Amino acid sequence: MTKTLSSNPWDIIIIGSGIGGLTAANLLAYRGKKVLICESHAIPGGAAHSFTRQGFHFDSGPSFYCGLTSQTPNLNPLTQVLDLVGESLAVVKYDPLGYYHFPEAKLPIYSNLAQYRDAIATTLNPQAAQEFAAFEKRLLSLYDALKNIPAIALRSDWKIIPTLIQNYFPALIQLLPQLPLVNSSVGTVMDKYVQNPFLRRLIDVECFLLSGLPASGTIAPEFAFMLGERTRVGVEYPVGGSGAIINALVRGFEKYGGKLRLNAHVEQIFVKHNKVTGIRLKNGEILNAPIVISNATIWDTYNHLLSPEDLPPAYRQEALETEAVESFMHLHLGIKSEGLDNLTGHHVVVHDSQKPITTPGNTCMISIPSVWDANLAPPNHHLIHAYTLEPYQGWEKDANYKSRKQTKAETLYQAVEKVIPDVRQRLVLNLIGTPLTHARYLRRYQGTYGPAIPAEQGMFPSCHTPITGLYRVGDSTTPGIGVPAVAASGILCANTLQG
Repeated sequence: MTKTLSSNPWDIIIIGSGIGGLTAANLLAYRGKKVLICESHAIPGGAAHSFTRQGFHFDSGPSFYCGLTSQTPNLNPLTQVLDLVGESLAVVKYDPLGYYHFPEAKLPIYSNLAQYRDAIATTLNPQAAQEFAAFEKRLLSLYDALKNIPAIALRSDWKIIPTLIQNYFPALIQLLPQLPLVNSSVGTVMDKYVQNPFLRRLIDVECFLLSGLPASGTIAPEFAFMLGERTRVGVEYPVGGSGAIINALVRGFEKYGGKLRLNAHVEQIFVKHNKVTGIRLKNGEILNAPIVISNATIWDTYNHLLSPEDLPPAYRQEALETEAVESFMHLHLGIKSEGLDNLTGHHVVVHDSQKPITTPGNTCMISIPSVWDANLAPPNHHLIHAYTLEPYQGWEKDANYKSRKQTKAETLYQAVEKVIPDVRQRLVLNLIGTPLTHARYLRRYQGTYGPAIPAEQGMFPSCHTPITGLYRVGDSTTPGIGVPAVAASGILCANTLQG
């Protein structure tokens, strides 16, 4: 039987508590809107949530962070929102940010670009370092133009033009010479300045970590911003892990009257005469609101939350045909830490230089955050999160599921063994996640991290939809994939709704 509410006080309902939804919710609640977030999972955070097993506190997704603490100027969109609502994070700074392990060499990656170039010169040769210097100089010129326009001021409608002219005219003038690069790929810049094949592969890895795509598919502004911020403020890890970021966003949201409902799975967005009227939860409860913001993926929003007739057929078909980044295999390990006193926290392992870095299983990311925050693991233990691309297709929970998990996880174990050779003998907890795990816990289409929209071949859609009152945020909207990007998507949407 359908349940209804006799009255509903919400101005805005947000579907999903990922970082995009939470940043939008914080800004809207701060500005006096009555906002409800409906989260399908038992814990908030979406792809950035954390979870605990046997005293180990694991991140489920992001592990590289930069610009999380208040500073002047603060250019991280996430931190700009936290500053506005009076929340902050404790962090641990570190450098190098990690070690990249290639078959040919192991390379330390420094936040400080001078040290980064020195490492390239030592590991490769001085000529490669000179090529990287020219490459970085071109991208940093774009960063220098972009950094004077704060994300917290941006929006996704025509009013962005008078806003920029009135408040940031000198920055716009500085940006004009950089406009050809704004829609270019990192690959275009790399092709102009970088010839060394090892260095090109290194840049591909850096882009892959940022966008899920190699340099040819990663937009130049995203990479330029990452490079500039990394060297300006360094890298850091939030004390308490990614869950600390989510907790700060939830505190800020609730401080200004917002309400978060967990275990509140949204089954349908109601549309009448091309206008949003509200949602229906899985338990049958109907909640009315004139504005709904979906933090679900483009595929889940348009294929499951809406009826086919709610959208123009051609628009819906084109949206659903958007290519998705592959899903992932995950290892979450708890290990004994005796004898690992000099362990470092981030590693990337490329198994085969002859294969593309986007080949499933070839590029493996490893995070050991208990190196920075010992409270994430029991005493005398470390936790490890390792992950690699893995297609969703072909996975099903049949009689072979368990053995296939073990087989597919082997490339991750081998990657971790590059860092901790006896890791299997140290195991006290071993969790393997598959694309099915991703799809189940994150409620995401095929367990993906977002659209694979290559630079120069298309743009991420804005927060707008053809339905009045329905908006979208998250990694399938502008600016795209990554913590700063999805935080910016929430800002763009909230500012657009400000009027």
